[in-house]
Amino acid sequence: MQSTARITDEQHVTAADIARLAGVTRAAVSNWRRRHDDFPDPVGGTKSSPLFALSQVRAWLERQDKGYEESDEVRLWHALRGEHPESMVRGVCEVAEALRDGAETDSQAVRVARKLSEETSPAQVLAALVARLRNSPQRGDTETSSTARLVRAVARFAGDDAASVFDPACGIGSLLLAVGGPDARRAGQEVDPDAARLARLRAEVELSTDAEVRVGDSLRADRWTGHQAELVVCDPPTATADWGREELLLDPRWELGLPPRAEAELAWLQHAYAHTAPGGRAVVVMSTSAAYRRTGRRIRADLVRRGLLTEVVALPAGMAAAHAQPVHLWLLRRPETPSDAVASVRMTDLSSADPDGPLDPAEHQRVEVPLIDLLDDRVDLTPGRHTPQVVPDHPAEYAAVRAELREVLAEVARTLPELAEGSRELGAAQVRVADLVDNGLAEIDGDALRSTSDRLDTDFLNGFLRSAANTRRSTSASGVFRTDARSARVPQMDVAEQHRYGAAFRSLEEFERQARRLAELASRAAELARDGLTSGALTPEDPER
Repeated sequence: MQSTARITDEQHVTAADIARLAGVTRAAVSNWRRRHDDFPDPVGGTKSSPLFALSQVRAWLERQDKGYEESDEVRLWHALRGEHPESMVRGVCEVAEALRDGAETDSQAVRVARKLSEETSPAQVLAALVARLRNSPQRGDTETSSTARLVRAVARFAGDDAASVFDPACGIGSLLLAVGGPDARRAGQEVDPDAARLARLRAEVELSTDAEVRVGDSLRADRWTGHQAELVVCDPPTATADWGREELLLDPRWELGLPPRAEAELAWLQHAYAHTAPGGRAVVVMSTSAAYRRTGRRIRADLVRRGLLTEVVALPAGMAAAHAQPVHLWLLRRPETPSDAVASVRMTDLSSADPDGPLDPAEHQRVEVPLIDLLDDRVDLTPGRHTPQVVPDHPAEYAAVRAELREVLAEVARTLPELAEGSRELGAAQVRVADLVDNGLAEIDGDALRSTSDRLDTDFLNGFLRSAANTRRSTSASGVFRTDARSARVPQMDVAEQHRYGAAFRSLEEFERQARRLAELASRAAELARDGLTSGALTPEDPER
C-alpha cells in the first residue's frame, strides 16, 4: 500500500531507520558511513546515536542505487517524529483523536494514519503505534508503558472476570486495558498528562469503552481516595527514591507499617492494597530484592501473618521495561472476613521459562508454603528458595540429546537444497500480488499467501513474498505492522518452473526448522555436559577404553 503523501525533508532519521529504509542491517549502514566519503554527515543527536537529514539520506541512497520504497507505516512514524519532536506520546494522542473524531487537519501524520485506518481499522493503527512507541527512544522521558511480555504475564495471573479494575500507575494504559472483564469499569491515575490522555484514548479507540484516568502523583496526591476495585494491577515506576515518605508518615494507607525510605515498592504495594475491595485481588510487579531485603522484613512478615499474600511468582528475565533483570509478581487478596485469610502462600518459579512462551505454571515448580514456614528471621519470599529443585538424570538425558543431535545434524545436511548459479533475470517480468488476489488466483491468509488456482504454486508465492525486495517494499520500520502482502511482487513463470522453486523453498523451510532445533539441542547438550561434569554426575570417557 503506497501513499502519494510525502513527509517533509526536515525529518531526521537514526541509523536504524536508514537500515530499515534500505532493507539492510545496522552494521551495513555503519560500513557505508566509514567507506563512503559522501555519506551524509549527522545533523543532530549524539555520538552514539546520531541523527541524519532524511532528504540527504534519500538522495544518497538513490545515487548509490540502493533502492528503497517506504511503506505508509514508515511515513506515519517519521511524520509523527517531525511534528512532535518533544513528545511522541503527545503525537500518538493527536493521531488517535483525529481517527476517533474525523476532524479536518493539516497534519501529514494524520493523513497517512487515516489512509492506513481505511485499509485496516483505527484500532489496529493505534495499537501498532503504541507497540512502536514502547520500543522507541523518542517516547519521551516518562515511563509510559509496561512491556508486552509483562502485560501478558500479569494478565495470565490477574484473570479476565473482574467487574472493576484500578491501576494507580497506569502509564499509557497497557495493564489497565489488558485485564478485567469486557464490561469492567476501568479507572487509573498517572503523573504524566500525555500518558494519561493516551490511556483514555486507547480505551475509546481500541476497546470502545471508557477509562477514567486522573492526573497526579498517586503516592503524594491520591486522586481516588476511598475508591476500591475488584482487581488492582500495578507496575510501579522504578526511579522513585523520593516517594514522599516524610510527607506521608501518618497516611492511613500504611496498614502493614510505614515503608522504609528506600522501599518505594512497599509503598506502592500498600497503596494498591488500600484500593482493593473486600474479596478483591491485587497484582503488583516487584523487584526480586523486595522479597528478601532486611529493611522490608517487618512489612513482609505482617503481610504473611495476616494471610493477605496468596502467591509470589518469579518471572524470567527480560520482562521489565527499564532493565533486563527478572521481576516478581506479588498477588494479594483482601479478606471479606478475618476467617477468610489464606493459610499458605503459593510459590511459583517461572524464572527459567521462555519469556515469549505461554508461561504455564503447571510446567514449572509450584508449591504451597504454610505461613509459619515463611515467618523466620528473614521472611524471604523468593520462590526459588522454597520450590524443590529438579535434578536431571544427567547420564540418560545427555545420551538422549547426543543421539538426537546426530539425527538432526543429518536432517540439516539433507534439507539444505542444492542450488546452481542463476541467470539473475527474475525481475524482468513481475506481477503484483494484489492483481493475483483481485483476479481470484490467490488469497491472503494472515501473513502468508495461498494459491486458489492450478496456475500458481503456493510455496512459490510465499517464497518470493519473503524476498529482500518485498521486505523493503511492504514491511513497516517498527517491525510491528504485518507485512503488506498485496504490495508484494512475484516473477512471472510457468507452472512447472514455479513447482521447482516451490520445492526449493519448502526444503529451505525445513532446513530452517531443523537448524533451530539443532541450536536448541546444542545449548541443552552443553548445559547438561557442564552441569554433569561439575557436579560429578558425568565424567570424561577414558581414551584407552
